[in-house]
Amino acid sequence: MSTTDPASLKRTALAETHVRYGGRMVEFGGWWMPVQYTGILDEHTTVRTAAGLFDICHMGEFVVKGPQAGAWLNSLLTNDIDKLGDSQGQYSIMLNEQGGVIDDLILYRIAADEYYVIVNASMIEEDFKWASSKLPASGVTLTNLSDVTAGLALQGPKSEAILKAFVPGITPPARNTITAFTWNGVSGRVARTGYTGEDGFEFFFPAVDAEKVWDGLLALGKAFGLKPTGLGARDTLRLEACLPLNGNDLSPKRTPLEAGLGFFVSLTKAANFPGKDVLQKQKADGVKEKLAAFKLTGKGAPPRSHYVLYGDGQKIGEISSGSQSPTLGTGIGMGYVTAAWAEPGKAIEIEVRGTRIPAVTVKKPFYKRAA
Repeated sequence: MSTTDPASLKRTALAETHVRYGGRMVEFGGWWMPVQYTGILDEHTTVRTAAGLFDICHMGEFVVKGPQAGAWLNSLLTNDIDKLGDSQGQYSIMLNEQGGVIDDLILYRIAADEYYVIVNASMIEEDFKWASSKLPASGVTLTNLSDVTAGLALQGPKSEAILKAFVPGITPPARNTITAFTWNGVSGRVARTGYTGEDGFEFFFPAVDAEKVWDGLLALGKAFGLKPTGLGARDTLRLEACLPLNGNDLSPKRTPLEAGLGFFVSLTKAANFPGKDVLQKQKADGVKEKLAAFKLTGKGAPPRSHYVLYGDGQKIGEISSGSQSPTLGTGIGMGYVTAAWAEPGKAIEIEVRGTRIPAVTVKKPFYKRAA
């Protein structure tokens, strides 16, 4: 994140609204976004105990339609689309031919011939270009609706109560499903997925209605403790839940097996998605490096991306994501290390400006909400 001249940055439909709410704006992946409002610690705690509202208008939305839509997606992505029924969603990954991660995404089956796909903000153009290059001559259409679609994420233990009050009579979607909603003349879809480790919902609707829905949710949700929440808290929340960030923990040089995402890779389905042969060989041979989670065992500065990790005095890898954990009260992180050092309970060290700080590898995630 940086304070780059905003004139050169992309803006969501809520950019000026965030300023009105007191948001501190910064550059993030080419977008002008709020990093915090009342403070990262306060916003993090609010999401863990009540609810926070995030602007996700910068995320990308694709629609895939046609009689071959499902079959084509199965040949493009790692997960098995055939497992989905109508209104159901799944996490999946788009790979290059070398098995490296282009992007991780969420897709929902609206009907047998229609799918709704949510991709990362910084990857919209690249994802669309890659997917378009794989389209068959007929039977599938791919449409990019990112510029005309707004997205809001309502996260936290009070989120279901807020949704029910906001859209009276709605049956909240089950986990990893999507349904239609209408509020005050605005029609869209609401899903139940999340990127914080808490229960929560994502609203998708026309971008022209973004400010109206944002203001409406915050006004109604105030009685439940709802607050606007920025990228700073989003990062600490997702890291505590060990949810990977594309560009940090995921990259074109890393496979999903190295990232610990094998559950979302179907190597048994008939479809040959890009990189499948590479992953089959990697699974048979075993990965040489793995994405491990760790926490500090003593006092020290919060770990950050690219800090070097050591084991028995030898370099074993480097950090991909790191921060101070508000919930645990200590520094935490994830990083790629030699496979033997990825097991929980390994004593390691982090080099911070010439000083090595003790840490220990731990089982993922750092935080898991009560059932």
